[in-house]
Amino acid sequence: MLPLLLPPSPQPTLFIILILPLSLLLLRLSLQRILRARTHDTPPSPPKLPFIGNLHQLGSLSHRSLHALSQKHGPLMLLHLGQVPTLVVSSPDGARDVMRNHDQVFASRPALKPAKVLLNDCKDLGLAPYGEYWRQLRKICVVHLLSSIRVQSYRPIREEEVGFMIRKISSQASPTTSVDMSEILYSLFNDILCRVVSGKFTREEGRNVLFRELIRESSVLLSKFYVGDYFPWLGWLDVLFGFLARVKKNKERWDDLLDGVIQEHEDRSAKGDDDGEKDFVDVLLSLREDHALLTPESIKALLIDIFGGGTETADVTMESRYQMGSCDVVIVSPANNAWAKGDT
Repeated sequence: MLPLLLPPSPQPTLFIILILPLSLLLLRLSLQRILRARTHDTPPSPPKLPFIGNLHQLGSLSHRSLHALSQKHGPLMLLHLGQVPTLVVSSPDGARDVMRNHDQVFASRPALKPAKVLLNDCKDLGLAPYGEYWRQLRKICVVHLLSSIRVQSYRPIREEEVGFMIRKISSQASPTTSVDMSEILYSLFNDILCRVVSGKFTREEGRNVLFRELIRESSVLLSKFYVGDYFPWLGWLDVLFGFLARVKKNKERWDDLLDGVIQEHEDRSAKGDDDGEKDFVDVLLSLREDHALLTPESIKALLIDIFGGGTETADVTMESRYQMGSCDVVIVSPANNAWAKGDT
C-alpha cells in the first residue's frame, strides 16, 4: 500500500517533453531532405548509409569500385563520401564536357587538411584555388621554369647524373647479386631534380637523401584518409590519433631544409658568387621584385610541388617502361616460351 501513497514520478513526463521536440525536428529535417531531392535535378546516386554515405562502397581498388557503380547507375553519378557530395564522371563525352566547357567550375581542388598544413594553406600550384593567384603562379612556371630553353640548359646535369648511375650499376653488378633498379632509378630522378631545383650538392652531405626521404614521407601523408576531410565535426580525431602531428613534423623538416637552401642562394647572390648555373631557386628569387605573390611561403610550397611531382611521376613512368621491357625479354626469349608452354 505504501507505493500507492507516493506521488507519481515526473521522469516519464520529462522524457516526453524532451523527446517530442527532438522527434519533430528530425521529422522536419527528413521531409526537407526529401523535398530538396525532388526539386533539384541531381544525378543518380547509389543507395547510401546514414552518416558514412557511400564510403562503404569504395574498396581498396577505388577505380574498380567506381567503374562497377557507373555500370549500374550511369556515367554521371553522385556519391556522398561522408558529408562531402562528389560528382563522378566516367564517360569520354562527360569528361570532355567537364574539362572543356565547364573547366573553370571544376578547376579548383579540394583543400584537404594535410595539404593545407604541408603546403602553407595550399599556396602551391597543384592545390591552389583557381583564380588570379593560380594563373600568375602557373605563368611563372611555364615561362620561367619549364620553358624549352630552360629545360635544354639542364642537359649537362642530366648527362652527368646518368653517367653516375651507370657507374653505380657497374660497381654493384655481379653474377651472385641482384641490382635494385627501382631504387636506382628513383635516386637518378631525385638527384637530377635536386640539382635542377636547388643547385649543386655533394653527396657526402646527404642532402639528396634527405630530399628523397621527405618526398616519400609527404607522398604517404598526403594519400592517407583523414576523418576531418569527410566529417568536419570529427576532425578532432585526426589530432587525437596523431595524424596531423606527423604532417606538422614533416612540414617542419621541409621548412628547415628549404629555408637553408633559400638562405644559401641569397648569401651567394649577395656576394656575387655566381657560377653561371641558374637553378629554380635562383630564378624564383630573382622574380620576387616583379611578382609580389612569390613570398617565402609560396616559394617553399611550389618547391615541394616540384620535388614531389617531378620525382614520383618520372620514377613511376620509367619503372613501368623498365618492367614492360623486362616482359618483352621474357616473351621474346625462345627458352622462356618453351618454359611457359611446359615443354621443358
